[in-house]
Amino acid sequence: MAEPAEIVKGCMVIKANGYAVWELLQREFDDRFKATGHQNVYFPLLIPKSFLQKEAEHVEGFSPELAVVTIAGGKELEEPYVIRPTSETIIGHFFAKWIQSWRDLPVLINQWANVIRWELRTRMFLRTTEFLWQEGHTAHASHEEALEEVLRILDIYAEVAEAVMAMPVIKGMKTQSEKFAGAVRSYSIEAMMQNGLALQAGTSHDLGQNFGRAFDVQFQSKEGQLDYVWQTSWGVSTRLIGGLIMSHSDDKGLVLPPRLAPVKTVLVPIFRKDEEKSNVLEAAHRIAKQVGAKVDDREGQSPGAKFFHWERRGVPVVLELGPRDLASNNIVLKRRDTGAKEVLPQSELAPRLGTALEQMQKDLYNAAKERLKANTVLANSVEEVESILTEVTAEKGGGKFVMAHLKDDPACDARMKEFKATIRCIPQKDEYDGPGRCIVTGETVDRRVVIAKAY
Repeated sequence: MAEPAEIVKGCMVIKANGYAVWELLQREFDDRFKATGHQNVYFPLLIPKSFLQKEAEHVEGFSPELAVVTIAGGKELEEPYVIRPTSETIIGHFFAKWIQSWRDLPVLINQWANVIRWELRTRMFLRTTEFLWQEGHTAHASHEEALEEVLRILDIYAEVAEAVMAMPVIKGMKTQSEKFAGAVRSYSIEAMMQNGLALQAGTSHDLGQNFGRAFDVQFQSKEGQLDYVWQTSWGVSTRLIGGLIMSHSDDKGLVLPPRLAPVKTVLVPIFRKDEEKSNVLEAAHRIAKQVGAKVDDREGQSPGAKFFHWERRGVPVVLELGPRDLASNNIVLKRRDTGAKEVLPQSELAPRLGTALEQMQKDLYNAAKERLKANTVLANSVEEVESILTEVTAEKGGGKFVMAHLKDDPACDARMKEFKATIRCIPQKDEYDGPGRCIVTGETVDRRVVIAKAY
């Protein structure tokens, strides 16, 4: 899927198989964005440093991660450029040029881009200095309309995660301490990896009028009054590939849900003698064409080596065809996730293959959903939460989603961080026991929150 770039600190090289998965994910999101009226655009990679300083909370949040260009063309720049960590500021500048009236609203744009955030500790796909993502930016005439947009996008993110990636998520609101720098509110989808750690898999931000005020993005309302626009921003990144790997894969290698597999089915022809070769290969190509499979007819590779090759790459289904299968008009179908083999008539392969792929998609989701359910626990005191999560690490595993009553208060976030846990989100949907007393402040809150250790 990828390997460390090594010569470039904290970066990675995304290899062909990994990038093919990213392209499929892009398509799933892009189709949904366009169906809801968004258009793709592109903004500069370099942003004047002064732009970030216009929104105080924003610049404070990103300052430690910035990469700054001070020399270009052999000369020191009058004003340094920041390499894009995110684009709210430069987009705010152009919104101010493009928006004058309520007739210009809403503005619904998205860009597919790369960003740089100088990370001290990197993990492949999950947290790298450079990564690929999409960032949506919209401007609206009212807060209600902007919030509707924020939640619409959160639903799109959850739909792709669950229906395409087979990765169940919890939708919810971030605490004020964990929200995006410069936002009024942030919302996220949170997924559980196989070791029980949380992964923030996508975020959608209600920016209020903060960036509208910072960049003087004003419009004349229907009533003839000047007002600042209400903005949103939202994004998912290549960290989703990390989530995909950690949700489904095993010790043998990658396991890909069929809807995200660049190659869904491979047919491996098996023969020992030269006189068997032509008949087996001819039948293999004929069958593969009928069902849309790829034939692995590479020379100099044993069938076992080919099976190992595709198993590591997560191909959902591998078909085996040898002289005996040819004689009996059968073929062998093997699923990557279960390893189960099935011998079936060649005439039944096409419908059976479609069923097997769809069943694998469902089974992967159900297994991940069951794991999430089995590793979600309730706690009614800080001591309980601490005892559950203190010893958990990415390497040792044993992670849980702990549901506890906690107030949205920086003191509560700080208390969780004492044992390296965080409040992941305040769930949109309360699936537990409703209101209760905050385990830190003792005040009444309306629902339990998700607490976990996270990537």
